[in-house]
Amino acid sequence: MSSPEIEPHSEDATRRVARYLLVVSLFGIAVAYGAAFMPSGAPDWAPWLLAMGIPISIGSIMILGATRGRRGIGPLKLPFIFVVVTLAVGFGAALFLPASESVDSTLWLGLPARAAIVIYGIGLFPIILLPVAYALTFESQTLTAEDLEQVRVLARETEKRNSAIADRGESRP
Repeated sequence: MSSPEIEPHSEDATRRVARYLLVVSLFGIAVAYGAAFMPSGAPDWAPWLLAMGIPISIGSIMILGATRGRRGIGPLKLPFIFVVVTLAVGFGAALFLPASESVDSTLWLGLPARAAIVIYGIGLFPIILLPVAYALTFESQTLTAEDLEQVRVLARETEKRNSAIADRGESRP
C-alpha cells in the first residue's frame, strides 16, 4: 500500500484563513502589549485591540485543531462563531462600561457588572457550549479507521526512510 502524495499547495482554505487570522491577531495582541510600554501610557485603542485579538486568536486555534481535511470544521462552525462572538462582545462590553463602580452599584448575580461579564459571559458560556458541541459532533469529527491506517502507513514509511538515511550516515532532512 503506497502513501498518498501530498501536494505542497493543496492545503484547504479553512486552514489557510485560520492561520492568517491567527498571525494577524497575535500581531495585534503583541502591538497592544507593546503599547503599554509607551512613555505616555497605553493608548485608548490598545485594550480594544486586545479585546478583538484574543477572541480571534482563540477561534483560529480552535479551527486549526478541529479542521478535518478539505471538509473544514463542519458542524462545529456555529459553536465556534458563537464562542468568538461571545468573547469579543464580552471583552468589548467590559471595556465599554463606565469606570465608575461603587459600593452602591448594581450587582449581577452577586458580582459587579464588569466582573460578571468576564466570569459569566467570557468564562461560563464557552465552557458550557464547547464540550456539548464536541460531544454532539464526535462521531463525524474524529478519525476513522481508514484515517488511522493511513497515519500508520505514513509513519512506517517515514521510519524506513529515516532508518535508511541513518544507515548511510547522512543527516535527516
